[in-house]
Amino acid sequence: TAKFTSALDIPVEFVEKNVKLRGKLHHITEKGLEVEHIPISIPFITSIQRKWQSKGLLLVRLAGVELAPSGMAWLQQELKPKQMVWFQLLGREDLALECLVLVNKGRFLSVCLNEELLRQGLGRTARIEGLHHDSPLYWKLHKRLLRAELKALKKNKGIWKEESYSERIKDHISNSKFVQTLKQFASW
Repeated sequence: TAKFTSALDIPVEFVEKNVKLRGKLHHITEKGLEVEHIPISIPFITSIQRKWQSKGLLLVRLAGVELAPSGMAWLQQELKPKQMVWFQLLGREDLALECLVLVNKGRFLSVCLNEELLRQGLGRTARIEGLHHDSPLYWKLHKRLLRAELKALKKNKGIWKEESYSERIKDHISNSKFVQTLKQFASW
């Protein structure tokens, strides 16, 4: 029922047990998502606790994802301010939390943003900070993220998109020395 306003407020046991927390999205920055933690509410006790709770935002990073610039734009387009998100704690590094971020898409469907970004080709799979390499959870998550990245690669999406044969020929011709010289001559 406690409200966490800093990554250091979260008990080590929560991180070790990979607890899921709920929060309200405030900002999307280069460093990650700034989320206000929303604690479990118990009707009478929560109203009393609100008076003493301090305000602060948690910095949540998408674990296992190295975002491309287009990924940041996609996040800003898909996520709305004050939107509710769930984040599963995987690790803590200084003042940032490494998490799997889940967004509800309808009543029974939720989407893992980490996987969706990779599936859209808007980032690359990276090392999951905070989890030990020998843990089963690390390999399970890493495999899921690699599968999502492979889907984007197979479908030529996002950063994996390859130019068609005609586009490559066109670029090759327009960048050739002969065509460049003709363009300069024509501009005189």
